[in-house]
Amino acid sequence: MPSWSHIDAEGRPRMVDVGGKPATARRAVAEAWVTLPPEVAACFDGRELVSPKGPVFHTAILAGVQAAKKTGELIPLCHPLALEHVAVALELQPTADGSAHVRVRCEVSLHGRTGVEMEALTGAAVAALTLVDMCKALRHDLVIEGLRLLEKEGGRRTVRDGRLVGP
Repeated sequence: MPSWSHIDAEGRPRMVDVGGKPATARRAVAEAWVTLPPEVAACFDGRELVSPKGPVFHTAILAGVQAAKKTGELIPLCHPLALEHVAVALELQPTADGSAHVRVRCEVSLHGRTGVEMEALTGAAVAALTLVDMCKALRHDLVIEGLRLLEKEGGRRTVRDGRLVGP
């Protein structure tokens, strides 16, 4: 039977006590993909689309950064963290059929006692959701998929290319 860090001996949820752990450099990178139908993809100039709500990519980037910083408020057992770095990037990748994929990547780091995987995942997810919200006036069939942790450094485990490589 696996040991669940967020469950106490009586089976109740609990926040993990990280008080005795040393503060170390922690970093995580997550990604999500948004598929844009041809009608939406055609509106981009390769870098940005300005919609009636404002600049789409810039707004999604700001939303992703804000979400990463608020992860401890959104996910009940996450620790509130003083993040030192959050970077969200969106890359438009046109396809042969006129549609496009947008790679949403969120990198988060700090020196602390617990990892930043959930912050990176939350930043990528909310940036992708914001992209959909900004474009839904054009079409409602945008798709978000592939939300995953790409990299994790610091702490006991290491993840590279979405795979556990450390203990």
